[in-house]
Amino acid sequence: MKKIIFFIFFLIVAQSGIVAQQKTYCNPVNIDYGYTPIPNFSEWGRHRATADPVIVTYKGEYYLFSTNQWGYWWSKDMLNWNFISRKFLRPWNEGYDELCAPAVGVIGDTMLVFGSTYTSGFTIWMSTNPKADEWKPLVDSFSIGGWDPAFFTDDDGRFYMYNGSSNRYPLYGIELNRKTMEPIGTRKEMYLLESWRYGWQRFGEYMDDTFLDPFIEGAWMTKHNKKYYLQYGAPGTEFSGYADGVVVGDHPLGPFTAQSDPFSFKPGGFARGAGHGATFQDVYNNYWHVSTIAISVKNNFERRIGIWPAGFDKDDVMYCNTAFGDYPHYLPSGPADHLKSLFTGWMLLNYKKPVQVSSTLGSYYPNNAVDESIKTYWSAATGNKGEWMQTDLGNVSTVNAVQVNYADQDVDSSFLGKQLGTFHQYKLSYSIDGRKWATLVDKSNNRTDVPHDYVELEKPVQARFIRLENIHMPTGKFAISGLRVFGNGNGAKPSQVKQFIVLRTEKDKRNAWIKWGPVSNAYAYNIYFGTGPDKLYNSVMVYDANEYWFKVMDKEKPYYFTIEAINENGVSERTKVMKVE
Repeated sequence: MKKIIFFIFFLIVAQSGIVAQQKTYCNPVNIDYGYTPIPNFSEWGRHRATADPVIVTYKGEYYLFSTNQWGYWWSKDMLNWNFISRKFLRPWNEGYDELCAPAVGVIGDTMLVFGSTYTSGFTIWMSTNPKADEWKPLVDSFSIGGWDPAFFTDDDGRFYMYNGSSNRYPLYGIELNRKTMEPIGTRKEMYLLESWRYGWQRFGEYMDDTFLDPFIEGAWMTKHNKKYYLQYGAPGTEFSGYADGVVVGDHPLGPFTAQSDPFSFKPGGFARGAGHGATFQDVYNNYWHVSTIAISVKNNFERRIGIWPAGFDKDDVMYCNTAFGDYPHYLPSGPADHLKSLFTGWMLLNYKKPVQVSSTLGSYYPNNAVDESIKTYWSAATGNKGEWMQTDLGNVSTVNAVQVNYADQDVDSSFLGKQLGTFHQYKLSYSIDGRKWATLVDKSNNRTDVPHDYVELEKPVQARFIRLENIHMPTGKFAISGLRVFGNGNGAKPSQVKQFIVLRTEKDKRNAWIKWGPVSNAYAYNIYFGTGPDKLYNSVMVYDANEYWFKVMDKEKPYYFTIEAINENGVSERTKVMKVE
């Protein structure tokens, strides 16, 4: 009997195309993001939102905390995240949830959690069994506050806290008594933005410093080879250029010297932004960086979470690899060199390809689901079972994975904060000719909340058409910001880019105009840049254009650039690295 049951289970899994244990992931992270718990943050409609993430590795597993989620997640593999419902309340005020931009640290065998506050008197929580939701106050009333706090335990056991979130004041740091949590001395200034020098620190979607001065926030400390790397977010959480920078020193409280370029930076592509995060090591000691992705449509604070490979090079330069950062990447499976990309090589197959749908609500047009912008989306007229959309890949292609990104349209007003027990159900089908269909993925019995569901197929299939059919929505209309199909188009890779030029302005050395000859069979380009020919750690993905206004540079240093073309079949050879004074 057991053999029969196992055989039936095997047939179901094989039919659905889902691998038992995926080897890859795709940003945004697919967790059950809560709906905004703050009424005046949802005046344009109820929506999911979180940001300011921290991941710590604790007892061989990963724990993820973020803003206003009324709980936290744990995972064994960085893919499947299990939510633990909890409000980290002050014991004497059961109606107040203070866990915004949390500090999470580890001292010995104990995990600590502390939420943002501008005042004193908040609780620092401790646990030696967070998976079982066992917490108690370490300090009932912490004598100092701090917005966007971060904890750091040095190798010698000394304990520090950093904080700051302002467009006027710097980040601060202070040592704490690790037993009493009382401050030792007074806070010291760590770093204040220098947007006059570093172009990427300027406020605004176009880095032009109009409207407001830039914000510095989201401190995080990492120690490597006896050096201290203080990370910070800037210049504003609602922008594509939201990034984490890093300053480096020989002591936890400085002084520090800035690395010229942002450390984690992703201004282009489907999921944009990589600011206010935390750097952690996996169980194999590989470095990763988790940070905030901007949507900022229904509210400036509508955001998601991304995880990117990171590390230190031979010269102890801290880097984060966000190239193809919202395409499928390999999960940790052992020690790895993150200077070598973890990108699978599975390309986007349906960018701006023809779409058919069951219905359309107003101006939420079908092509919005394939335009590689998380800000736009298609919405069906209803959230009913049977609403569908179909994407044409243009030719028969090899399909390895599919990502289904839901959008929030007409969410029920009762959805406030974390909603437990909600779920999505859908089916994916594939076809060679658009007439005869087979099941690709069947999640008609799914009982989990999967707003950014990513499915790696057990075996790739040959298909030209992919159809997504709604079975159940947790709330609102059936709306999709991205039906993204990954694999290989079974054709030729793009040619190498020609006539690549970078014109750095004399008026402002932070800026440059980048232009190149279009490649006829390319849909996008990656521009790589850095302050050394062997340190091109940052990149910008550009769709549908052959020019880019680049406003990121350190005005006092020369820069190096190269570019590659991208299509459904792969990536071209990069151009020769160019130095620009």
